[in-house]
Amino acid sequence: MSDTQRIEELRDAIRRHDRLYYVEASPEISDRQYDALMDELKRLEDKHPELVTEDSPTQRVGGEPVEGFETVDHAVAMLSIDNTYNVDEVRTFDQRVRNELGSNGFDYLVDPKIDGVAVSLRYESGRLAIGATRGNGRQGDDITANVRAVASVPLRLTGDDVPDVVEARGEMYWPRGSFAAFNAKRAEQGEQTFANPRNGTAGTLKQLDPRIVAQRGLAFIAHGFGDISERIADRASAIMDTFRRWGLPTSADASVCEDVDAVMDAIDAWARRRSEADYETDGMVVKVDELDLRDELGATSKHPRWCIAYKYEAERAETHLREVSYQVGRLGTITPVAHFDEVHLSGTKVTNASLHNFDQVERLDVRLGDAIAIEKAGEIIPQVVQVNHAKRPKNAKRITPPETCPACGGPARRDPGGVYLRCIDPECPAQLRERLKFFAGRNQMDIDHLGEKIVDQLVDRGLVEHFADLYQLTVEDVKQLDRMADKSARNLVDAIRSSKDRGLARVLAGLGIRYVGNRAAEIIADHYGDMDALLDAGREDLEQLDEIGPVIAESLHQFLHSKRGRGTIRRLKNVDVDMTSHRAASDGDGPLAGKTVVVTGSLDGYSRKEAEDAIEAVGGRVTSSVSSNTDFVVVGAKPGSKVDKAERLGVERIDEDEFRKRLSTG
Repeated sequence: MSDTQRIEELRDAIRRHDRLYYVEASPEISDRQYDALMDELKRLEDKHPELVTEDSPTQRVGGEPVEGFETVDHAVAMLSIDNTYNVDEVRTFDQRVRNELGSNGFDYLVDPKIDGVAVSLRYESGRLAIGATRGNGRQGDDITANVRAVASVPLRLTGDDVPDVVEARGEMYWPRGSFAAFNAKRAEQGEQTFANPRNGTAGTLKQLDPRIVAQRGLAFIAHGFGDISERIADRASAIMDTFRRWGLPTSADASVCEDVDAVMDAIDAWARRRSEADYETDGMVVKVDELDLRDELGATSKHPRWCIAYKYEAERAETHLREVSYQVGRLGTITPVAHFDEVHLSGTKVTNASLHNFDQVERLDVRLGDAIAIEKAGEIIPQVVQVNHAKRPKNAKRITPPETCPACGGPARRDPGGVYLRCIDPECPAQLRERLKFFAGRNQMDIDHLGEKIVDQLVDRGLVEHFADLYQLTVEDVKQLDRMADKSARNLVDAIRSSKDRGLARVLAGLGIRYVGNRAAEIIADHYGDMDALLDAGREDLEQLDEIGPVIAESLHQFLHSKRGRGTIRRLKNVDVDMTSHRAASDGDGPLAGKTVVVTGSLDGYSRKEAEDAIEAVGGRVTSSVSSNTDFVVVGAKPGSKVDKAERLGVERIDEDEFRKRLSTG
């Protein structure tokens, strides 16, 4: 089999498995097997760049951020849907429809109303051409690059009967599990979390870098349609079936109902099941199924007259606030936590909820003893949403922010211009526990056997008061801990000592510097090579690095030059923790040492991967986007917009022959 044939075979196989996973929910292979197929396809496309197509599964994410979103016109207006919280109004809607349609019989298509962001996907000749937000209904933002980065969106529709133009309308959403994991990681980095999946989805789709979108795990479900160049069915339900056959995800929970009583049964049934779905829903959309009758009913200037959304009241319970405690996080954030009489929400017992910050306490005007309303955000996270001030007892006490840290008694200060109150004592034991747990995490120093309970014991017994103390623990020290036999103690000490060699990027990530995550740590470590060079860097130097903006640069520079930061680095050096970049240490003497290089277009003698490997092998650093920090751009056949950007910035551009020379001589 030729490489060309194998490439097509792999693309078809990956598209089939995408469909099985995202549309049919019946995967046939493991994630590892899927990744192996994708890796093989990437290798072959690197070998044959002339065979790469825009709809290849490897081409979801572009090489560089977009500069902004252009406005696009919707071929068919994306009108909003009229909604109600009153079941009687659903019956009134049904009566109005029946009066207008007279003797025409019809069915309703009833579909869960996903609480996401409305988007339109336009396919031309079966290939994704435009992804757009709803906007004002007539025009929206062109977010094609971001839509391509969403794995459940097919880049090409499969089927012999796909019309020249197909517009699928639906919701972009953030699956609950992925959202919760992302928020937890964001909180670890000291960044503000998203209030709910819908806000998170909207914020993600506004990102200018599709690589960020790809990392967040958004998903898409089609529930309607816009422009279709030929009639493919007489009913909306049949169109959804056809979309599904072409590879577009559609709702498995939609149903066709013969009358309004069946509609109400569907609404009641979904109310009992909606907490089981992996997406948030806030109601059910009721639509006339027959397309000709939709045309007959028409629309107002804002809403179609053939549909209505019934919205559920959020499940809410009233209880009494008895106490507020304070949690201290890894970065010193002091969070008020409400404790109240037990209530039952979404099938679980709830006795406490985060109040987020003290601004939220003031907005709610909540006091101890108040009658409060509790809801579960997305039926996952309990939150205090309202205070019944009419029931306020006379002895209700105000909740005031603590002036000192509740864990260590050290000073507490509010972030300048922010909403968070923080303990600023670097020796705070509550912060120490959380910092040690983070430091040992898999994506940081990756210390096996050092779990939360062991960290708590090490701190409680005074054995560890700093990161560096971990590396001075002996087997005899560790054997003092509960349920720690000789072998277990030896395994833990060995695991800690082996983590010394993780390198600069892991150390930077593990220190828990605000805003400096794993990706930023890798970029910084690769550029500077070792901690001493990084300490010599100015704030402005850091800002010039690709993907490192002023916020990250300021936070890192401030930490490195603070008393605590300098002390931490000195103590880690004293216990022989490696603070060099392994990549930089191995290739720092080559002809391109210290050079930042971008490759664009197809080269005759190299695949993209081979060219990048050749640059790194002689000390250079490859980046995906051109900036003022780029030393030169290697330009092959059919280059992209990177050439234009290099010209605007005055960055040197070289051809393949010159590239070969520089690999040898610099």
